Amino acid sequence: MNKRRRLIGTVTNAKTAKTVSVEVSRTYQHPLYHKVVRTSKVYKAHDELNARVGDKVSIVECAPISATKHWIVEKIIKAEVREAGELDEISGGDAE
Repeated sequence: MNKRRRLIGTVTNAKTAKTVSVEVSRTYQHPLYHKVVRTSKVYKAHDELNARVGDKVSIVECAPISATKHWIVEKIIKAEVREAGELDEISGGDAE
């Protein structure tokens, strides 16, 4: 296994071709106040696996692909399952 950083996050945007936005959340203890703090960061990742919004993915660090993409989707850990009724509500149209 190589020494590249690997992160696990959720796909939040998949509208552009072969690029997804992955939100990675982390918790840590504040150094002065000792309160548990939750923070999240969004990474742009190159996607050859066709991940969709809501999927839990693993991303791995790579050489810069573009000005904002420095990560690649390594694997889809858990795919988001959608019901037929949910798709109708999201699109707002009548599917027959």
